[in-house]
Amino acid sequence: MKDLSNYRKSYEKSELLESMIPEDPINLFHKWFHEVQDFGGVEEVNAMTVSTIGLDGFPKARVVLLKKYDENGFVFYTNYESEKGKAIAANPNICLSFFWHSMERQVIIKGTAQRTADTVSDNYFASRPDGSKLGALASHQSEVVADRNELEQQLKKLEGQYADKEIPRPAYWGGYLVTPVAIEFWQGRPNRLHDRIRYSLQEDFSWAMERLAP
Repeated sequence: MKDLSNYRKSYEKSELLESMIPEDPINLFHKWFHEVQDFGGVEEVNAMTVSTIGLDGFPKARVVLLKKYDENGFVFYTNYESEKGKAIAANPNICLSFFWHSMERQVIIKGTAQRTADTVSDNYFASRPDGSKLGALASHQSEVVADRNELEQQLKKLEGQYADKEIPRPAYWGGYLVTPVAIEFWQGRPNRLHDRIRYSLQEDFSWAMERLAP
């Protein structure tokens, strides 16, 4: 077994104090997102981990790309018939998390996922490169395939089928809107006394803010 006990780092790049943050967590998320983007060091700032409870009862996490966020929540796209899609259909309570190592920050979002309107999914699908569109048609996500060649042959077949034609969005592919019920902001600090601020949605749709011990 490899011993990792000496892998240590002191977090000293910033701080998160109640006096410097807004009442609305979406505003703070927006601020942090663009600070990380401007600071650099993160190739895909919109990469996030989506965690679900699978049909087998086990949690599972995977990285996807955030494609939109506003006061309504956070949007990503996937195959509705994939493992994550089936998990969300059975239990829409999910977790999104961002780790921005360049600024020693994490954001953890608990919320409920629901499918976006067909028009929203259609508009986003239409904006994708043709290769990505065909990839969505070629892949029955999470299903077992014989080998790589099976996927490539299916893609080649579709390339011929849709040459010089509009590529339609398959009904099994689209977006999810995650409506947050709690958002935690984590800022690394020295001596492992990290700053953790949690916003929790209240019945009147305001946000209650509290500090958590690291």
